[in-house]
Amino acid sequence: MRVLILFEYPPTPGGLATQGDLLYKGLLELGVDVHAAHWQSDQEKEWYYRWFKPDVVVGIGYWGYTPHIILNPQKFGALAVPWLVSDGYIANYQDVLNKLPLILVTSNWVKEMYVRDGISGDNIVVLPVGCDTDSFVPVSKTDPKVIAVREALGIEPDELMILTVGGDAASKGGQEVMQALAQIDKKVPKWKYVCKVWPQKRTNIQNVSDEELAESLGIEKKVIYAVNTISRSFMPYLIGACDIYAAPSRLEGFGMPQVEAGACGKPVLSINAMGMLDTLVQGETALLAGVAKKIVVNEVTLGAAAGYEEGHKVVFDTPRIVDYRADVQDIANYMEILMNDKKLRDKMGKAGRERVVANFDYRVVAQKFIQIMSDKLGIK
Repeated sequence: MRVLILFEYPPTPGGLATQGDLLYKGLLELGVDVHAAHWQSDQEKEWYYRWFKPDVVVGIGYWGYTPHIILNPQKFGALAVPWLVSDGYIANYQDVLNKLPLILVTSNWVKEMYVRDGISGDNIVVLPVGCDTDSFVPVSKTDPKVIAVREALGIEPDELMILTVGGDAASKGGQEVMQALAQIDKKVPKWKYVCKVWPQKRTNIQNVSDEELAESLGIEKKVIYAVNTISRSFMPYLIGACDIYAAPSRLEGFGMPQVEAGACGKPVLSINAMGMLDTLVQGETALLAGVAKKIVVNEVTLGAAAGYEEGHKVVFDTPRIVDYRADVQDIANYMEILMNDKKLRDKMGKAGRERVVANFDYRVVAQKFIQIMSDKLGIK
């Protein structure tokens, strides 16, 4: 089997790049003849098409990447199999996607979104995102690297650290977590809430709103915003420094940080919806807050990124859900339970580690990929 994988290569710390890189790494370790190229590098992609002649070209992204990861390989006679995430609504390229013999998606919820928006489910197969369970491992709180993380963040030894990681915190449910923490502040041990976010214009604007919320709730001295670029090498120790990983995300097709937290033996607090239904087990590896609100829209305005002219308006026959909000009271109740019960935190963390190793280790995912190629396309 000759496989060409298209993603942000060489990989950055971002989710899509990590998704592609771990499949690449897993296939290499399993002895597959595989190469990687940047999804936008037309010259390098053509180079591989001409000499490597891949049996399949796997492009990682969302439907808007269609020209780069589907149409481009098809132009050179290569078989394109996209591995797609969802951004809430599939606005274009339904005709292209429906002609493909196979589409991989990251969760059953993502599959539901594609079917909802006009893509046939017959050839859609779920392939979860891999996790590097050799790097993301439980680490002792006495490990000097973990101690250094906590000290740098200003976390005292007797304080519980709650962590959320994302491009911004609000999209991962950070505002709902803050509202919940404010409710239970006097009922739980001392704590700090760390929001590790990515430095970008959108995040900077959102941070101002989030910090204003923390101030209005009277917890601004307990909320820490870490706004910087970090590597994948640092992430296991950042997660290892926390006591609870909290991300009741507003939109999540898989939830890679939640899975990585499980691999590190941390209990997870999330939302009972979307990709988390595949990755987390209520009461066993995580506590999942109910959905309080679904954000729906009647129309969207799209542009070149979606394959339209700028300002193109799409009006839906029926409103589309584009965002979720977790129930703040549920988050407060679950957070109070976890913060007051170390034995429960340890038990859920252990179960989370076992589940990730068995189901989401990058080598397990690579093996699933090989089996799908064989079963669905006859590629050995």
